[in-house]
Amino acid sequence: MSGRIVIRCGIALLFAALVSGCFGGGGPPARQTDRGGDCQWNRSRCLYEGSYEPGERDYAEQEAKDLNRAALERLRRNAGR
Repeated sequence: MSGRIVIRCGIALLFAALVSGCFGGGGPPARQTDRGGDCQWNRSRCLYEGSYEPGERDYAEQEAKDLNRAALERLRRNAGR
């Protein structure tokens, strides 16, 4: 009788561990908690439709180019694996 209880508890704990691993804390890694993660799921949150200050538009376009270039380099590195 006590053997069955131990086995049942072990199975229940194993199931709980599997479920918590699948559903708990599945968010992005800590280094990706910037706006990039938000943009992946809801692109409209990343579009700016207001007016720019002088020089801000050029800065934003250059920043976007830099981010796109970095993403392309990561993609190329990971594709070579």
